[in-house]
Amino acid sequence: MEKIKPGLSGTASTKVTDLNTAKEYNSGKVDVYATPAMIALMEQAATKAVEDYLPVGKATVGTNVEVKHLTATPLEMKVTAKAELIEVDGRKLIFKVEAEDEVEKIGAGRHERFIIDLDKFHQRAQKKSN
Repeated sequence: MEKIKPGLSGTASTKVTDLNTAKEYNSGKVDVYATPAMIALMEQAATKAVEDYLPVGKATVGTNVEVKHLTATPLEMKVTAKAELIEVDGRKLIFKVEAEDEVEKIGAGRHERFIIDLDKFHQRAQKKSN
């Protein structure tokens, strides 16, 4: 995991459709890009930034999101999220995240992820259902 260093970046894009609006997410009554959808896209970008550098059996999980949704994006417009790894503290990864539509920046903030062992993670999660 020594290859995971500040400066790594990733992007993820989507189109605003009926499936990712505030109305669909029940986070508002409007047909514009939902804040939860924007956050998920930012998480995808952060995941893409480091996934090729993780050893087999490791992954990352999101643990903290601090973002502002700055402006609305209408149906049919493309949204792109960018994540840049800015700090590595052991297994904790801190990213600067931004999202933009075809016109302007629509969101910005920080996102933290932790590197996990997939088997151990799934075992701990399964214990809750037993």
